[in-house]
This record gives sequence, C-alpha cells and structure tokens, in this order.
Amino acid sequence: MTGEPRTAHGATGPPGLRTQWEIDEQTTLGAAYVRSLMRSQLRAGITAFVVLAAPVAILPLFFGALRNAAVEWLVLGFGCYPFLVLIAWWYVRRAERNERDFAALVRGRDTTDPGAP
Repeated sequence: MTGEPRTAHGATGPPGLRTQWEIDEQTTLGAAYVRSLMRSQLRAGITAFVVLAAPVAILPLFFGALRNAAVEWLVLGFGCYPFLVLIAWWYVRRAERNERDFAALVRGRDTTDPGAP
C-alpha cells in the first residue's frame, strides 16, 4: 500500500481531538480544514475590498459632474469615514466569526447549533 493509513495512531478518540490531530499532523483532512478557513477569510477580504473599491472608482465621476469644491471636501472629509468604519467593522466581525466557527469545528462542536458556546 502506498497511501496514507486509514487508522493512524493517535487519531482515535473524541471528534475534537481527532480534528486537532488531523490539523497538527498535517494530514489531507487537516489541510482541508485549514484551506476551508483560509478560503472563508479570503472571501471576506475580497468582499470588503470590492465594497470599498466600487465607491472609490465612482467618486471621481461624481466629483467631475458636481464641480463643487465645498461638497467634494465635505464628502471626502466626513462622508467617507463612516463608510470605511462600517466596512472595517463588518470585516472584523466576519473574520472573528470564521475563526470562532473553525475553533468550534476543531473542538468537535456543531457550528449550526445556535445554543452552542
């Protein structure tokens, strides 16, 4: 046999210990768990970037059509910051939720159960 053994030493026990062992030993399943977390984090980052890039690309067109320096300064000075804070707040909450779900998976808890700590 050239493949990885189906029952490796240390892989038995509660689901959380098995999952942790899979990740620690860098098995195929452990790598899949880590890739899943990385994909979730990348998806959140790309979403935040797109939501930020769309208005940044449109603002010059808006300012060109408006031709009012006072409004431009108001939008740049006050209008952008709440939007940036909102995007940052969403991204941090999403990243923390992804990590919390991953940690629950490693501990062996069901992440779909709303009553799970």
